[in-house]
Amino acid sequence: MMRPRRLLAGLALASVPLLALASSHREAPSIAGLPKLDGTDFYMFRSYEPGRQGYVTLIANYLPLQDPQGGPNFYRLETAAVYDIHIDNNGDALPELTFRFAFSDAQKDLAVPSGGQSIPVPLINIGEVDQAGANLNVQESYTLTLLLPDGQHWSIQSAATGSTRFLKPADNIGMKSIPDYAAYAAQFIYPITIPGCATAGRVFVGQRKEGFVANLGEIFDLVNTNPIGPRDGEPNTLSHKNVTSLALELPISCVTHGDPVIGAWTTSSIASPSGAWKQVSRLGMPLVNEVVIGLPDKDAFNGSFPQYDAHFLKYVTNPSLPVLLNALFGNAAVPPGTPRSDLVAAFLTGLKGLNQPERVQPAEMLRLNTSILPTPPAQQSDLGVIGGDTAGFPNGRRPYDDVIDITLRVAEGLLCSAATPCGKQTSDPNHGAPYTDGARAAGPDANHLTLGGAIDPADTYLDTFPYLNTALPGSPNVAAN
Repeated sequence: MMRPRRLLAGLALASVPLLALASSHREAPSIAGLPKLDGTDFYMFRSYEPGRQGYVTLIANYLPLQDPQGGPNFYRLETAAVYDIHIDNNGDALPELTFRFAFSDAQKDLAVPSGGQSIPVPLINIGEVDQAGANLNVQESYTLTLLLPDGQHWSIQSAATGSTRFLKPADNIGMKSIPDYAAYAAQFIYPITIPGCATAGRVFVGQRKEGFVANLGEIFDLVNTNPIGPRDGEPNTLSHKNVTSLALELPISCVTHGDPVIGAWTTSSIASPSGAWKQVSRLGMPLVNEVVIGLPDKDAFNGSFPQYDAHFLKYVTNPSLPVLLNALFGNAAVPPGTPRSDLVAAFLTGLKGLNQPERVQPAEMLRLNTSILPTPPAQQSDLGVIGGDTAGFPNGRRPYDDVIDITLRVAEGLLCSAATPCGKQTSDPNHGAPYTDGARAAGPDANHLTLGGAIDPADTYLDTFPYLNTALPGSPNVAAN
């Protein structure tokens, strides 16, 4: 078992959870102009691929709202930045393990003869693309480094070749360029050797079908839908979008440190003129910055660290969302009393008996109890814990979990009780109202679908790593001469 050194507990400051509704797309003024660095969704769950139950999967998605046809350059990640996945394995609100991705581009300047001259082409490829990438004009690659809090760092290697550089597949240009994208992308799943760990993990970085399901347009139009209507009554705005995923599968024994509960979040940072890294995006629990943090503090939150979350206390103890919903829908959405100790239990410390660390320092991050067995796809509930499935959100987050519906219900007081009161209220003022944005995924995988209403049957997932489905092609046409 890897046992990295702990930082002094006294460095951690008290903080509060930040209520979330979904994912995080273009959520703050500054990050809206830096799409390559915009973290959109973060997942963490015990792997449910057959034979992989001893692993935890972490997926950080970046570069939102990708139109599959968005060439000729498509969607490269930023080479002047780093992308981190942080893991807190002792509850101190500080990362004991940080996995850092750093990207490079190799531009080949492929050319064709034209009028006796060699002229560089304007496209990303000049023929069918395979794993070797001979016809690919720009080849993306990355390194993966493990950072510890005492300053130690190690390069992570391919368990197959010993290389410390990994290739990223080209985006799904179309079926003439890459006839079988699923098979092509699968060649870029690498077994990795993790320093201090006897068991290999896996890594994949590449374009995937957007897994987040939401009725975004109507949500942002003053929730222009029926909040207690059918869960499948509205189309998923993101059905036809792609995203870029940074996915890790790590042995549980190598990321825990006695306590089975771990916390995690992802950040991206860009190089400043002084050479230091400036953090510009942060994401743990879904959609914290997008719909909870007030506009004046959105950029500050993206640049902040979990141990300093007390700066954003007012947005949680007196959340604005229930007030807004009540103004829009009256008694259909009664705002719970404040202060919201129920949200502290759900989003700050984790729920006692479910995913609360043994010694917890309050902070906003996604938390997972790795001792809870994963639920097979056929039995997964997209309502997670409130649907009776303790392997789902907010105990970590799986791709199928409907985090909007879950969190809407919690925001409106589902967890108000004598143990976690909402002000003076000790019960749910909305009596378990089934709040929803109306959009729902088709199922946890292609073999277990729940279709109806406006559900797109393509909005499903894989039951194997990296779990998010194959990226949609820019051109759906089959190869033509």
